[in-house]
Amino acid sequence: MIPMIFRRIGRASAVLVFCWFGSALIFPCVMRAQLITFSKQDLVDYTAKEPFERFPDGRPKVPNELLERASELNSEEIWATLHEKGYNNQFADGFTILHPGKPLVGRAFTLQFMPLRQDVDQVAQQKAKEHGLARLMNQTAIDMLQPGDVLVVDIFGKKVDGTIVGDNLFYYVMKATNGGGLVVDGSIRDLNGISEIDMPAYFKSADPTPIGNVMLTGINVPIRIGNVTVMPGDLVVGDREGVYFVPPQFLREVLDRADEIRIHDEWTKKKFDEGKYKSSEIYSTPKDAKLRAEYEQYLKRRLAELKKQRGEN
Repeated sequence: MIPMIFRRIGRASAVLVFCWFGSALIFPCVMRAQLITFSKQDLVDYTAKEPFERFPDGRPKVPNELLERASELNSEEIWATLHEKGYNNQFADGFTILHPGKPLVGRAFTLQFMPLRQDVDQVAQQKAKEHGLARLMNQTAIDMLQPGDVLVVDIFGKKVDGTIVGDNLFYYVMKATNGGGLVVDGSIRDLNGISEIDMPAYFKSADPTPIGNVMLTGINVPIRIGNVTVMPGDLVVGDREGVYFVPPQFLREVLDRADEIRIHDEWTKKKFDEGKYKSSEIYSTPKDAKLRAEYEQYLKRRLAELKKQRGEN
């Protein structure tokens, strides 16, 4: 097997990939016209713990029925499980949020840009032509999107010339993903037009310039969004606070724990409504043994009701 090394430059998560044979560097790994990408086996290896089916390219495919359940998640519910697992670098914030009341949920389709360097870009563009691509650009990746995807873009926070989409391409993304959404560490343009399109989006800024002075360097590779390493196929969940990127292997636990948290909050507010208790007597854990037993019975009943509503055994 020919191992690979990743050389990191600046803030990008993966910049150049080289193949080694023995002790000698012999050639750049070529895949999809010189893009930095993972082979199907790479994606399987680096996401080996995920329990679901995969897309043909190896990207994890969270089932649609779980995407539907995940649309009810919020940041605190996700944090509860991931914190216990030791995954404390999965949340990104500081975005401008389009349609804050509309849930963002889907499978991460990752995209990486870097500042333009002409000699590197010239080779990449030539390789693209040799592989039947007219040009490497944002639309190269956008045209690969699938229903249920969220386009997640690392364009290194760029504002001017860092506009991944305007209203036309934003509309296309909405149609291609069935309203999945967009997360970009960078900017968008045509905000007036985009704001009329019913798809959630998280972006750092808006700017009238078109995308430029950048080069496309990675499709469906690990990327950095804020302090998060985002993997292709991660579950993307956005609310009014920010965006969580959930490793698929934890999704069922996150969803089940979220049910318990909601039921706990529901019971807690019911007890507060009775007007008989101090907050410390009820929240976060009832102090009285009888109240704890009451809560446990309430939890058991409500979980059974939820399972019945979902048609679960």
